[in-house]
Amino acid sequence: MLFWRVLFSFFFTMHGKIETRDFTYEADGVKLKGHIASDGSIKGKRPGVLVVHEWYGHNEYARKRADMLAELGYVALAVDMYGDGKTAEHPQDAGKFAGEVTSNMPAMEARFTAALNELKKDPNVDAEQVAAIGYCFGGGVVLHMARTGAPLKGVVSFHGSLATSKPAEKGAVKAKVLVCNGADDSFISAEAIANFKKEMDNAGADYTFISYEGAIHSFTNPSSTEIGKKYDIKVAYNEKADKESWSEMQSFLKRVFAEKK
Repeated sequence: MLFWRVLFSFFFTMHGKIETRDFTYEADGVKLKGHIASDGSIKGKRPGVLVVHEWYGHNEYARKRADMLAELGYVALAVDMYGDGKTAEHPQDAGKFAGEVTSNMPAMEARFTAALNELKKDPNVDAEQVAAIGYCFGGGVVLHMARTGAPLKGVVSFHGSLATSKPAEKGAVKAKVLVCNGADDSFISAEAIANFKKEMDNAGADYTFISYEGAIHSFTNPSSTEIGKKYDIKVAYNEKADKESWSEMQSFLKRVFAEKK
């Protein structure tokens, strides 16, 4: 894994001028690890995007997505919601870590906000032009932050959880919302989808909900097929859905960042 990381960084340094920096920040005394990426050939301020990891934690996958966003011209920060860059390999451990965060919403919000503030103060970021994307657990996190009225231009959830104990109030959702969902995701029920759409409608949110046929949970992560087989869980990579959802995200971000402040 370390060799892969070095090779990946070398490739972007030589071909894409992608500059990365790993650093530590804090929220309520908890140390968090961040990974920020940007294209060094671009001059001036530009939009920033937060990347919230899957329930496995701040791992290589989350950092790779930040690097991919940097390729698109954004400054991207892969955040750490667990603390100390903690990661899990077994789904049971991942579920435990995620549960500890979601059971303490004030702490979760504080960790997200700490990352948001770190991104905003980057000298290359237009602090008024920030969005967030999230995967699985991270998708649920960015949707929650949208519900709270966080100062984001938009949020994108990839195969993220939809249910909430605190539905958005009318007018509360300021960010535009894009949900990329697997049509055959056994972790997301038809009832959860219906309730989410009703909630967004009642809140007056500007949202788009897309379901990808044949896609199940974690359809964007190439490692998920192997994980699904190893632990006998219904997750798998779907190349078509991955590429289509990434394309939708690109169009979405261009739209929300093009709108007047």
